[in-house]
Amino acid sequence: MSPGRPPRIKGFAYVGVYRYSLCFVVSGRTELFRVAALVATSLTQIRRTCDEERFELLAYCFMPDHLHLVVEGLSDSSDLARLVKLAKQRSGFAARTTLGIPLTWQEGYYDRVLRSEEATDVVVRYVLDNPVRARLVRNAEDYAFSGAR
Repeated sequence: MSPGRPPRIKGFAYVGVYRYSLCFVVSGRTELFRVAALVATSLTQIRRTCDEERFELLAYCFMPDHLHLVVEGLSDSSDLARLVKLAKQRSGFAARTTLGIPLTWQEGYYDRVLRSEEATDVVVRYVLDNPVRARLVRNAEDYAFSGAR
């Protein structure tokens, strides 16, 4: 059963030059992101979508059953909801058509608006350290499925 959509900030448009920490969860918490080809395919689609929608991908970490992103809108028209919708659609489509892997995402996503450079640095470190906390690796630098600008 899906937990539904996490609430958004009332009155905040999520459009413009803002930084966000995001988390998308694979439906059923299926551990699909243990497959390197799926990570690479999904990352390609996320980068493509960021470029087209005027976002910079600051950091990412593909955990076995979910994905963390830190992104920054680069223009007044950078629309977070559109970015997320397209990134999820494109990654799922590419997984299915090129790899035969049925990647589906839970409805909604978790977001946090980052209000300062310092907050962004802390969140990027948190994202990159996820595999260490999950005991997948000893050092964040050893995890193959994460990166930062």
